[in-house]
Amino acid sequence: MGRALRDGYRQKVFLMTKIDGRTKLVAARQIDESLKRLQTDRIDLMQFHEVIRLEDPDRIFAEGGAIEAMVEARQAGKIRYIGFTGHKDPLVHLRMLQVAAARKFRFDAVQMPLNVMDAHFRSFEHQVLPRLIADEIGVLGMKSMGDPFILDSKTVTPIECLHYALNLPTSTVVPGIDRLKILDQALEAARTFKPLSKEAVARLLARTAAAAATGRYELFKTESRYDGTVHNPQWLG
Repeated sequence: MGRALRDGYRQKVFLMTKIDGRTKLVAARQIDESLKRLQTDRIDLMQFHEVIRLEDPDRIFAEGGAIEAMVEARQAGKIRYIGFTGHKDPLVHLRMLQVAAARKFRFDAVQMPLNVMDAHFRSFEHQVLPRLIADEIGVLGMKSMGDPFILDSKTVTPIECLHYALNLPTSTVVPGIDRLKILDQALEAARTFKPLSKEAVARLLARTAAAAATGRYELFKTESRYDGTVHNPQWLG
């Protein structure tokens, strides 16, 4: 990405990345490493990655915690906005917002799973999204196809998954692109998107309700295979 951003492209993009560090020391090192690898002097949105444990907010906001490095980096002009991501449980997101508010800190953006099955199980859409809208915090929707196990349920198509996510009051939807075919699919979803009627949303939710009930197609919520910091605890510092 750093090489791709050279020759004037940096001015044309909104650049975002994430860090795992929970202490000020580790977070500061990761911020500087990101700037170096991305070959830029500033990052538009830096997010605390994988806030998936109820104790993560306490570590981040503790004395000597990672929030201190983030705030100092913003004051120094290294980053513009601060956010956090997570995929495990809406209660963890709500606690992160609660701990931040208690310390009079307001996040600029929050990234979370938003898809046709999330609405039925440990729902970020129902529990977290209204809070973000009310507080005017940017919403980044991810895992619209469940990485991509929602498609294995044979209840919805990729375009339907993307259209559902785009229909929610988000700032942006992050589709995840690993090859040109997936890029073309995302572009087609954007080209063909029109706001869904209440009836259309109801039909999609009815079609996915049974498959979604236990979270078996949202494995990032129910298993640890996607928890990078579980498999690499040293990243947390």
